[in-house]
Amino acid sequence: MACTIPLSPSSSSCSFLLSHTTIFRFRSPIHLSTSSSRRRLSVSVSASSSSSLQALIFDCDGVILESEHLHRQAYNEAFEHFNVRCSSSASQPLNWDLHFYDQLQNQIGGGKPKMRWYFKEHGWPSSTIFEKPPEDDEGRAKIIDTLQDWKTERYKEIIKSGTVEPRPGVLRLMDEAKAAGKKLAVCSAATKSSVILCLENLIGIERFQGLDCFLAGDDVKEKKPDPSIYLTASKKLGIPEKDCLVVEDSVIGLQAATKAGMSCVITYTSSTADQDFKDAIATYPDLSNIRLKDLELLLQNAVIAN
Repeated sequence: MACTIPLSPSSSSCSFLLSHTTIFRFRSPIHLSTSSSRRRLSVSVSASSSSSLQALIFDCDGVILESEHLHRQAYNEAFEHFNVRCSSSASQPLNWDLHFYDQLQNQIGGGKPKMRWYFKEHGWPSSTIFEKPPEDDEGRAKIIDTLQDWKTERYKEIIKSGTVEPRPGVLRLMDEAKAAGKKLAVCSAATKSSVILCLENLIGIERFQGLDCFLAGDDVKEKKPDPSIYLTASKKLGIPEKDCLVVEDSVIGLQAATKAGMSCVITYTSSTADQDFKDAIATYPDLSNIRLKDLELLLQNAVIAN
């Protein structure tokens, strides 16, 4: 089932290498200083700057939890469960391998759009849902809905298993933001039920209920990289886009944030590490050494540079 999805070309933007794995990209000069415990940013900010970090917005999958391998597992189990085969010559049920899924999930947001794209490219499948490949829109919608519903339930079982942990630094940053009086939001392209389950199990009920805004893919008509979800969050929070800072893990999320007029930092995963993040104001392997003050200074510097 090999398929190639073109990825964006590598960026030639200026990068400052702070460690073997941490890269920062800036659009104006800054001074970098290193302490024995962690690397901090020291930015000279104009006192007349009218912008400040008022809202911190997290993506969920890839940012709060490194989830794509879990989604891939659940999709493949759904394909096997319903014996999904994309051609009569297929000897085994459809299986998305790691390399292909990394490309797919970094180009197409949302589970149903992923499957619809795949079946359009490779042919609509036979399955236990329909013995023959569906030929009309109603049948095609049914097979996608059925697969997505089963996959979502399987994914929930994995999350509930207690074996999944939040990514480093996320909970501390959330707590720092709330303690500092910042607005806190989560905006995910995934289905609402799936995101709620992830948040309740990974950040805890109290943090989840304390969010100032929570939006899922069900809440907007267009998925990322369309900016709708972030524009909607800005309105619900009552915070101007320039005072919001988004934390994303992929170029799709980065594009959604920048199209909404928001600055974005990237905390990449193994699946997204090679993507072109030239429009991010900073890029990190994780958030373990990042504090709220670092993000405030980054946003101030980005606003001044623009």
